[in-house]
Amino acid sequence: MRRELVVLLEERSAKVMLETLLPRMLDERIEFRLIAFEGKQDLEKRMTMRIKGYVNEDARFLVMRDQDSDPNCIALKARLIEKCMASGRGEVSLVRIACRELETFYLADLSAVEKALGVKGLSSKQQAAKYRSPDYLVSPSQELKTLSKQKYEKISGSREIGRYLEIDNARSDSFRNLVQGIKRLERELLTL
Repeated sequence: MRRELVVLLEERSAKVMLETLLPRMLDERIEFRLIAFEGKQDLEKRMTMRIKGYVNEDARFLVMRDQDSDPNCIALKARLIEKCMASGRGEVSLVRIACRELETFYLADLSAVEKALGVKGLSSKQQAAKYRSPDYLVSPSQELKTLSKQKYEKISGSREIGRYLEIDNARSDSFRNLVQGIKRLERELLTL
């Protein structure tokens, strides 16, 4: 029996962020595999078969996708849950939506961004209203580029910021929900 968390992601930037975040979060007895797709359409098209065909019967699955411009987060999540259920392994699957974009997680932890990108003074901006609850920003990626004086690059920035993200940060509801979901799957895996 192999305790394994399999994370299906819409893009590579989420993968590189989790590569540096998950080792700090998960019990060392749990392995993880990150599968990045070529965008949200590719994820939605292929996720059911990937979950269904996964060899490790004890694996737990997490599907993570950006909300982007999808107007109804609840309907989006329900659609992804249906795809998990269609795999026959829906009971061991969990769906999490990043409200608007992955960069929301970063804007909720400007101290991590400051350390990762070497941009002085960012953490002092955390108390501004839009950074206290960044899930409501329309374009978090653009906001982060501007705030970081164009130092933020999607892949390299995500990798570096993931090293410093505060796991217990609750300023982004979607980040908090992601962390809680990972911890729930971790508990399930440890009871196997």
